[in-house]
Amino acid sequence: MDVERRAGMKLTESCAMYPASSVSGLYFAHPEAKYFGIGKIERDQVLDYHKRKGMDLATVERWLAPNLNYDP
Repeated sequence: MDVERRAGMKLTESCAMYPASSVSGLYFAHPEAKYFGIGKIERDQVLDYHKRKGMDLATVERWLAPNLNYDP
């Protein structure tokens, strides 16, 4: 397939893809498959996450801002 020349990717001695931004995968499809959305995150979920991770609440809210269902 001459992948190294055509795509500019190769495998290292430990079988990692190089460059690191290279990706590969197996993709499966089904005619009835569909995407689905999930709801926004409520404050109780954010508080639980912040406690479990031991992170600052303001940082967690900043990271999750697009997904929050409340104004921090």
